[in-house]
Amino acid sequence: MSSNESPRGPVDSSRVPRYAGPATFARLPRLDEVGRADVAVVGVPFDSGVSYRPGARFGGNAIREASRLLRPYNPAQDASPFALAQVADGGDIAVNPFNINEAVETIEAAADDLLGTGARLMTLGGDHTIALPLLRSVARKHGPVALLHFDAHLDTWDTYFGAEYTHGTPFRRAVEEGILDTSALSHVGTRGPLYGKQDLTDDEKMGFGIVTSADVYRRGADEVADQLRQRIGDRPLYISIDIDCLDPAHAPGTGTPEAGGMTSRELLEILRGLASCNLVSADVVEVAPAYDHAEITSVAASHTAYELTTIMSRRIAEARAK
Repeated sequence: MSSNESPRGPVDSSRVPRYAGPATFARLPRLDEVGRADVAVVGVPFDSGVSYRPGARFGGNAIREASRLLRPYNPAQDASPFALAQVADGGDIAVNPFNINEAVETIEAAADDLLGTGARLMTLGGDHTIALPLLRSVARKHGPVALLHFDAHLDTWDTYFGAEYTHGTPFRRAVEEGILDTSALSHVGTRGPLYGKQDLTDDEKMGFGIVTSADVYRRGADEVADQLRQRIGDRPLYISIDIDCLDPAHAPGTGTPEAGGMTSRELLEILRGLASCNLVSADVVEVAPAYDHAEITSVAASHTAYELTTIMSRRIAEARAK
């Protein structure tokens, strides 16, 4: 596709049933069918960094299957994301499931290649280990980025069993490597027991602000989104969403569920409130379909990725219109 051509959108569901044909994200074309993309949706089927229940390696394809029901117009953001920008499914980044260090290197190199084409990334995990190589690549392009991290957990611990790269350590590594803008870091949706109070002390020293799931419940999505927008400003922003930020009632299919989480409605409304932000890439991780029921988790994840894709598409269209 040349830059002057109109974006190629999803398969027409009035002509081809939603349950038929390849399960690309939102029934969009494959990247090799359009040649280039403004937003590339890519899967990373990797879960060797988990500390409890495995299975997130199957999350990307579960999200794609659930996304068959997504439609091309997003009324919540008054936008048709697949008409504003070329969004395409880039398939999966194949990584070594037996060597975490090698997997991290492979993800980083693949992200470099995709970002080098001018695309923004909408990555479907996989476990949260994958956020570190993705952030490295995004920061190489944009400089240190603001981060919104939606998660039940801090993911700023040091090591597990002596391993530096796990799904509980990516953001400590990212701070240590200087790839995050430490004036604009926030966790959203955290809750549950910790190893000790020092976890919070260490996290604060790294620059993170915390909006707990209880804060979201008491203050409401609009107020939380406004606070986050003010903290981010117009900095290049990366959003990383562990689906366990949602309550197990809304996301049972995940590896480390915690009671007392956000509803899917609250998550989507907060994201919609960030529509004016300069979102440069994002991920949705930790969907483990083996523990899911009636696709509850993957449906929530597909809608989450849809809102993130819409934000990126709108930003791309606005930049071209200037």
